[in-house]
Amino acid sequence: MAETYSGQVTRVSDGDTLWVKPADGRAPRKLRLQGLDAPEICQAGGETSRHALSRLVADKTVLVTVKYQDDYGRGLARIWVGEKDVAALMVQSGQAWSNRWRRSLGPYAAQESHARASRLGLFADPAAELPRDFRKRVGSCYSGQSWSAKSSSR
Repeated sequence: MAETYSGQVTRVSDGDTLWVKPADGRAPRKLRLQGLDAPEICQAGGETSRHALSRLVADKTVLVTVKYQDDYGRGLARIWVGEKDVAALMVQSGQAWSNRWRRSLGPYAAQESHARASRLGLFADPAAELPRDFRKRVGSCYSGQSWSAKSSSR
């Protein structure tokens, strides 16, 4: 069952991870935006993506819906500022990719197509690397462990 609450964004870690303090006073929760994949913070475009997300949500009241948890214990969240879907805005502005799954181009394929056609953000560089490919090649930005080793240890 999905959990929905409002709260205030207190921190943005990267282009798809943020902290929200629920309005009911509970401790801030680390959340990952569902449906997109932003560059790793140490990857080309990572800092720009984080700043773009921060401009959209920092110190704002947001509506959060969490239905799942990822392998790291973060809630996978759909987040809105007013009527605006934050993940859709990130992809449409070229700051993240729609999250691909098998043959699907993901929930924000139309927004990504628009950003690509307009050469916005990451898509201005034809050699922009998908974060999942970057993680396979380089590993995590947060430790010396490879991404796959980190994933299997949790």
